[in-house]
Amino acid sequence: MLNDFTGKVAVVTGAASGIGFAMAERFVAEGMKVVLSDIEQGALDKAVARLAEQGGDVFGQVTDVSVRESVFAMADAAFDRYGEVHVLCNNAGIGSGSEGKMWEHDPKDWDWCFAVNVFGVFNGIQAFLPRMLAQDTEGHIVNTSSGDGGIAPLPNASVYATTKAAVVTMTEALYAQLHQVQAKLGASVLFPGPKMLRTGLWESYRNRPERFAKSTPRKTPYNTLDAWEKAMREAGQEIEFTPVESVAANVVEGIRANAFWILPPSEHSDDQITARSQSMLARSNPGYLETFILDK
Repeated sequence: MLNDFTGKVAVVTGAASGIGFAMAERFVAEGMKVVLSDIEQGALDKAVARLAEQGGDVFGQVTDVSVRESVFAMADAAFDRYGEVHVLCNNAGIGSGSEGKMWEHDPKDWDWCFAVNVFGVFNGIQAFLPRMLAQDTEGHIVNTSSGDGGIAPLPNASVYATTKAAVVTMTEALYAQLHQVQAKLGASVLFPGPKMLRTGLWESYRNRPERFAKSTPRKTPYNTLDAWEKAMREAGQEIEFTPVESVAANVVEGIRANAFWILPPSEHSDDQITARSQSMLARSNPGYLETFILDK
C-alpha cells in the first residue's frame, strides 16, 4: 500500500488537460515528481510550465498511447529521468463521435476508440509494469474508465461505452494477476462520477490520426461541450459539473486506501449497478436500459 507520496514518481497520460492535469497537479501538491504525457505538444508544454511554476519537479513527453512504440519511448524517458515510477495513471481517452446505430457506424470509429481507450491502457501496462515490479517497491496503477460508460452500455455512445467496459475488465484481471504474484503494486479502476466533466473528450476529433480517418464524411457537425451546454440551458435543463480537482482527490484517497473501485457515491450509479446486477441474477431481459439509459 502506497501511503507516503513524497519524493515518489507518478506518470499520467492525457495529462495536458481535464482529469489528467488535475491528477498531475494533485500529485505535485503531494510532493511527487510527475511525468506528464499527452498527444498535444502545445497543450502539454503549457501544462508542464504551469506545474513548474507551482514548484513541481515535472517534465512532459509527447505520446500517442495508441502507438506501442510511443508509449515505450515515454516509459524509457520516465525511467531515464527519475530512475523509478511508483504511480501509473493510464488516463488518456477519447470519445469516438460515432453517429447513428451500431450497424451504421464507421468501422474506423471503433478502430480509433479501441486503439486509444483499450490498447492505450494495455500499452501502458506492458511498458511500465515489468520495471515497476522489478523495483520491488510499493506502487499503484490507476486505469480511467468512465462516469457511466464503464457501468452501463450507453446505446447512444456504444463505441465509447464498450471500450470503457473493457478497461474495467482489464483492470479486474490485472488486480488478480498482481495478487497472484504477490506484487507490491495495487490496481484501481477510476469512475470519475455520473455528472458532466469539463474535459477535452468532447473535442477528441481534433487529434484524430490520419490512419483512423473516417471512411465516409460525417453527416452532422461535431458537437462541442459549450454548444451542448448552451442547448441544454436553452431547453431549461440545469447541468451540474463535477470539478476535476475532486476526481483527482478521489484518486489520491483511493491509492492510499488501496481501493480497487474509485467510484464516488451516487444514487444514479448505484441504481444502474443494482438494476443491471438484478437483471443478470434473475436472467431477465435488460429492461433497465429504458429506465436508466435510453432516456439520457
